Amino acid sequence: MTENLARKIRAKKLGVLLRDARLAAGKTMKDCAQAIGVSSHRIGAYERGEASPALPELESLAFFLGVPLSHFWGETALTGRVSFEAESIKRTMALRQRIIGAKLRSFRQQADVSMKSLATEVGITAGTLRAYERGEKPIPLPELEAMLRVLQLSLEEFRDQTGPAGQWATEQENIQGFTQLPPEMQAFVARPVNRPYLELAMRLSEMSAERLRAVAEGLLDITF
Repeated sequence: MTENLARKIRAKKLGVLLRDARLAAGKTMKDCAQAIGVSSHRIGAYERGEASPALPELESLAFFLGVPLSHFWGETALTGRVSFEAESIKRTMALRQRIIGAKLRSFRQQADVSMKSLATEVGITAGTLRAYERGEKPIPLPELEAMLRVLQLSLEEFRDQTGPAGQWATEQENIQGFTQLPPEMQAFVARPVNRPYLELAMRLSEMSAERLRAVAEGLLDITF
């Protein structure tokens, strides 16, 4: 499969998932457009797969629609609604766009890949790539994924980790992880009386292997 065809298929799938999330949230295209500062026509193009959102746009749409970001990679679990401030989301998106562009440029230079070479590999112009790296233009997700494949990078390197959408997405992932635990383990975690054991487990998980070994040896000395 050629890279161009793969990007077109990804764009179509992304559009279907975006429409699914919007309908599940009971939102209109206009609602989504106003939330991220684009036109309703643009949202329609995203849903038809004729264009694709950039990662900051997708993160913000996931935040606005109340779905985990993983939904757009084939996950179907939908979660509750969250409150948001539209202007704050737009400012965060603009900042994320610049951060992603700077990271892309840095990783490209570290890999010793020229701008022209990378642009040719993913089927865009060098001028378009330059605008992406400067944060002047949002990068459609299929194009970003294509560039990361060329540079042998993971999308995790570019996901929001500290902003409100990123923190919310992490919380949703943690909730999903909890619901996948065996019922008896969920019950153990949920009981307040067991909190000291959980806190101890957290402290132990942060220790180095050498420190854990010393603790274990100390316990053996006490036991015997």
